[in-house]
Amino acid sequence: MQGIFATPLRAMVLCAGMGSRLGGISDELPKPLLPVCNHPLLTYALALCRGYGMREVAVNLHHLGHLITNTVGNGASLGMDIHFSTEATLLGTGGGVRKMADFLTHDFREPCVVINGKLVVDVDLEAVLALHRVTGATATMVLRETPDADEWGAVEVDADGRVHSILGQKSPAPVAKPPLTRCMFTGIQIVEPQLLLRLPSNESSCIVRQGYVPSLRAGEVLSGYIIPGYFHEHSTPERFLQGNLNVLRGHAKLPYPPGPLVGVHPRAQIAPSATIIAPVCIGAATVVAEGAVVGPDVVLGDGASVAPGVELQRTVVLAGSAVHRSVTSAAITPKATYRLVLPDEESSA
Repeated sequence: MQGIFATPLRAMVLCAGMGSRLGGISDELPKPLLPVCNHPLLTYALALCRGYGMREVAVNLHHLGHLITNTVGNGASLGMDIHFSTEATLLGTGGGVRKMADFLTHDFREPCVVINGKLVVDVDLEAVLALHRVTGATATMVLRETPDADEWGAVEVDADGRVHSILGQKSPAPVAKPPLTRCMFTGIQIVEPQLLLRLPSNESSCIVRQGYVPSLRAGEVLSGYIIPGYFHEHSTPERFLQGNLNVLRGHAKLPYPPGPLVGVHPRAQIAPSATIIAPVCIGAATVVAEGAVVGPDVVLGDGASVAPGVELQRTVVLAGSAVHRSVTSAAITPKATYRLVLPDEESSA
């Protein structure tokens, strides 16, 4: 990701949210540490950055931030250099990036990459950067075409990749190549220093409402790159479970995964009479007892245990959890079992 720039780009992964829509799960883990096929969500973003040559990354922290630092450390084990930014008070998507702007932009000389820490996504960041360079944009938003764009905060982009509308606010620039495509913003972006300078220092702000919208209304060029590949965010228990199932089923074709996504770890202990039905992801030091049936569509975290005779399907079991009862469609933590209903199950009920 060096391209025409004097130094390699730096990135920031946004990890400071409260995860309130996750309910009790977020009392045990911050959202960026939710495991998808036994890899924390944060590591998907870090692997993406590393894959595209970005080794210096900022991560902001608030809710249960110490668990994040304990998990990834300073990034040395990942071949990266991680700079943590602790927010005593939540600064929002704008304030969090603005606080780290000097570092991210090499003292306001270069653009930076920002990625939401709750995503698993197939995106070609080199292609996004190429669009950003050729359009001379103040910022480039990675977008996803979706019929429910209004529910996410619609962004409208023309065939040349120029953004003309954000959250109902319109650019004064004429539409050169209609029609406009209605999209959602994925939370992945390449941002120039001039947009970050619109954001107030040391205050909470929204990068879209206080950065993008004023830039758009001022007639600055904002670009939108529509991804053709996989995208999933994990803000609710149901979306967390569905995200794991998607990866288990091979729906996520990722350019740089954080590690193996399916299979049985060689250090897992599987009883001879237990049955494993693919697809599964079974972690290290996991114990599956006699007569248990695990799968299809099951993730067992490191050190989890499944009692004799228990049957599991469409379930994610977090590391260190003990499962004593059969269950279908659930997320199981060391403290609780969350029974979930996915949309496809609702339609078939």
